[in-house]
Amino acid sequence: MNVADSQRVASALEHLGYHDTPRPDDADVIVMNTCVVRQSAEDKAYGRLSSLRPLKEKKPGLVINLMGCLVGVKGSERLKARLPYVDVFSPPSDPGPLIAYLTQGQAQELEQRETVRRYAWMDGDLMLPASERGQQVSAFIPIVLGCSHACTYCIIPYRRGGEISRPPEEILSEAHALVAQGVKEITLLGQIVDRYGKDHPEYPTLAGLLTRLNAIDGLERVRFLTSHPNWMTDELLDAVASLPKIMPHIEVPIQAGDDQVLESMHRGYTVQQYRDLVARLRARIPNVSIATDIIVGFCGETAEQFEHTYELLADLKLDVAHLARYSPRTGTFSARRLADDVPDAEKWERFRRLEALQEGIAGEIHARYLSQATTVLFEEKVKNRWKGRTPTNKLVFVESDADLRSKVLPVHITWTGPWSMQGRVVDPVLERN
Repeated sequence: MNVADSQRVASALEHLGYHDTPRPDDADVIVMNTCVVRQSAEDKAYGRLSSLRPLKEKKPGLVINLMGCLVGVKGSERLKARLPYVDVFSPPSDPGPLIAYLTQGQAQELEQRETVRRYAWMDGDLMLPASERGQQVSAFIPIVLGCSHACTYCIIPYRRGGEISRPPEEILSEAHALVAQGVKEITLLGQIVDRYGKDHPEYPTLAGLLTRLNAIDGLERVRFLTSHPNWMTDELLDAVASLPKIMPHIEVPIQAGDDQVLESMHRGYTVQQYRDLVARLRARIPNVSIATDIIVGFCGETAEQFEHTYELLADLKLDVAHLARYSPRTGTFSARRLADDVPDAEKWERFRRLEALQEGIAGEIHARYLSQATTVLFEEKVKNRWKGRTPTNKLVFVESDADLRSKVLPVHITWTGPWSMQGRVVDPVLERN
């Protein structure tokens, strides 16, 4: 989500005549877009802001803009007092305050409001930053902003606000604009992406939106994340299974493999319901890959409850498991009402056990691709090798002197590991073209 927001801010600044620079010392405007999902991210943001203070003192005309979840949607008075050298505070997904600050004195109030509206990313008229235009193969489109589910550990509803679905015409307009700029793959984003349209009955469902995106000429692939188990309908599963451009990769977190822990997290489903969902996904979507999220060491999690999570992951053998150690976030229910009573050393031990388990599972899954052919959309060249992804979101590297960017090519897999695979393009004629 922050990547998408940052691109839109960069594009808005370019419309005002700015261009990007890799060196903060050379900048007239510095935008720090922040994440606070974990304490480490918030600490890093404050540390980086502190490092900018001497630059501001040396260069008073420098404009520093703090944006994103550190600012949140409920005002920034506390931050203004703590960070007096920051000029502009912008909520998540909103370049408006920065644009208004930079254009003050250059236009009448009415014109300023029009400028803010024009460059706010929600108007659907999206231009990628110049450095990415024609180079970016895969792009993100937020379709659900904020979240209203309020899992007990999650800070997102407090910082990004309640759930809002964007109008489908804006989403489709952005998709067409991105394709016109060379983008081949679009990933739809939402904290609970499969709730798209629930707050607006007149909007299509996510399945309906996917159907309309599938019809866009020039668009090769569509993905979406992150899903919630309670909202993965048969209609959505059938859309993924039947629409050729919708990739068979589903990100659907479980967070814990114990019913009591799930209840404490306020997730709204049981372990058995999640098992049933995985079975449905595998039955309805051929060759589907499934990714999950797991938090270890949540408040009150016993050794036995953790073992239930370990056993579930070992049994389901999912393609990807994003692992995190629980850390309380100020303002959340768990920080206010529940005790963070699992020692940090125990959290690390549980984390590493799951990490080792998932490494073995991913290695086994990838090994099935060995000596097989699969299609790969190539994104960029990294250290003299082309990087791309399969429909199931597996990372593949290929050595080639040809320009493979944005091409979808069959690749023969020659080596597999737990985190990536290597191969060679099957048809050299296609590679040359």
